[in-house]
Amino acid sequence: MGEKIPHIEFDRSKSGKLGFDIVPIEKIAEGRDNYDHQPESPHQLKFYNLIYFTSGHGRHYIDFDWYSVQQNSLIYLTKDQVCAFDFSNDLKGYCIIFTEEYFVRCFANLSDSFVFRLFNPELFSPIVEIPERNDFKTYFELLHEEFKAQPSFNTKTIIESLFTILISKAEQIKQKQTFQIKDTSKIQLYQKFSKLIEEGLSKSRSAEFYAGELAITYKHLNTICKELQNKTAKQVIDDLVILRAKRLLINGQLKTSAIAYDLGFEDPTNFTKYFKKRTALTPKQFIKVTKNS
Repeated sequence: MGEKIPHIEFDRSKSGKLGFDIVPIEKIAEGRDNYDHQPESPHQLKFYNLIYFTSGHGRHYIDFDWYSVQQNSLIYLTKDQVCAFDFSNDLKGYCIIFTEEYFVRCFANLSDSFVFRLFNPELFSPIVEIPERNDFKTYFELLHEEFKAQPSFNTKTIIESLFTILISKAEQIKQKQTFQIKDTSKIQLYQKFSKLIEEGLSKSRSAEFYAGELAITYKHLNTICKELQNKTAKQVIDDLVILRAKRLLINGQLKTSAIAYDLGFEDPTNFTKYFKKRTALTPKQFIKVTKNS
């Protein structure tokens, strides 16, 4: 299958045990030749990344698609997503990166529905546009200054508090730009559904199977998926299967047959047909196109 794409780990040597860092995009662009990977080629994150573009316009690669970005665009990238920069234009800004442990610790006191909205590429666009007249920029500048300053009394708590405020401000904006999920019971069911799919893809791709695991009717599961995603439960499953397949295809020396079995296909030919029907590409064609993105 060729070389796997790079897995980018959080560099703890630069931020100590904090698990949090703020990196200027210009610094990444200027030092691109010094990295073990090429930032402009697809790579997979092993941490969370909030990219805040402060000027310019261009695009950013997220899970096999290019998205347009500009000044005041905010990108949410969750762990394991595939992404790439495009330095051909004048984009400037910052990557606010943090580990899963930091994520859990920082948002431990917030509601499940709030945390679920934060980094959920299935339900929401990964991009939020920050309005010109909004204090998000002010709170980011406070966070950045505190982060750059020499550690002093309670610095760690101050940074975590400012970051929580910044995320909350972004969430206020997101709720105005996307639909707001008010019924937390539906969110919880959808969360369980997503988790069951992740854990059970090798067992079944049947919506009826997962409805049974959730102890609800297929009709109820379908209603929730249509309300939250405007998709049927089967479409949700298919989308997650394809995303998992894409990540596996570009992530190592695994043969298509091994990936097919990992995803619950008894015959690799059926997997190829399934993949092509939903992407218009065979697995081999997809790998070639992605490597040349």
